[in-house]
Amino acid sequence: MRDESNESNGPKAAPPNPDARPPLHHDSFYEFAHVADVSQVVSVLRELTQGLTGTILVAKEGINGMLAGEESALDAFQKALAQDPRLGGLFGALEVKRSPCASPPFRRMKVRHKAEILPLGIAGVDAVNHTGIRVDPAAWRELIARDDVVLIDNRNSFEFRLGHFKRALNPGVHNFRDFPRYVEANLETWKAQGKRVAMYCTGGIRCEKTSAWLATMDMPVYELAGGIISYFRQMPDADKDWEGECFVFDNRVALDTHLQQTSTTLEDIFSGDEQDAWRLRRALRLAQDRVKDGADDEDAS
Repeated sequence: MRDESNESNGPKAAPPNPDARPPLHHDSFYEFAHVADVSQVVSVLRELTQGLTGTILVAKEGINGMLAGEESALDAFQKALAQDPRLGGLFGALEVKRSPCASPPFRRMKVRHKAEILPLGIAGVDAVNHTGIRVDPAAWRELIARDDVVLIDNRNSFEFRLGHFKRALNPGVHNFRDFPRYVEANLETWKAQGKRVAMYCTGGIRCEKTSAWLATMDMPVYELAGGIISYFRQMPDADKDWEGECFVFDNRVALDTHLQQTSTTLEDIFSGDEQDAWRLRRALRLAQDRVKDGADDEDAS
């Protein structure tokens, strides 16, 4: 009699691939904090990020980082960042924005000592002790629908063109350092009109530094907590408020409202704009360098 006990009723499953690796993920984070010994923090972070790729900037005003790796490795780093006694608890409360990667965002790991983690072009801005009014994504949707709110995109003009909140104003700047001039040119008008200012950026850091500066000018700012990335992550129907894609400063180039990498290329973004032609040339050069020898990635500005 034929023994069919071990026969399958369907196609056999493919054998496991011993070379398959867990998928990569991308973490972005920042924290404004008083860092007394920047060199020591740089040294500790270089140790803790072994096996990861990306960039972390360290300055006396805090840290600003983007990392990629397997989720278990990213989790281990974030735990060490919060608990390593050598860091003195400086970064135990920072928010991490995580998204999946269809391709490696970075080719190497860099931890750099900088004068500022994000230069605004104005000396003496204290983002450690001053900040705006943080608004979570659900409340943000209600806020930006109000007529007494002026909604400002606190990013570069090419980022706005690729995607933005539907009611947002484009300041038309080509570098973050140009943004204060736009604000100064419009601030008194907004005050006279009784407008409240709400602004957003990719991960939140630009808005936090800008709002610290505006706090000294008697202008409170409503910030989207965690930036666009957190909005996409927490709002499954983000496309109701958002038009287009979101540019990211790594090899993925652009994400949709579900945090999935799109097919948009650097040429799609920068071609046709002479003022940003230098960005395309630099981005393509850096991408080629990364393929050859893992040269430095472009920093978000």
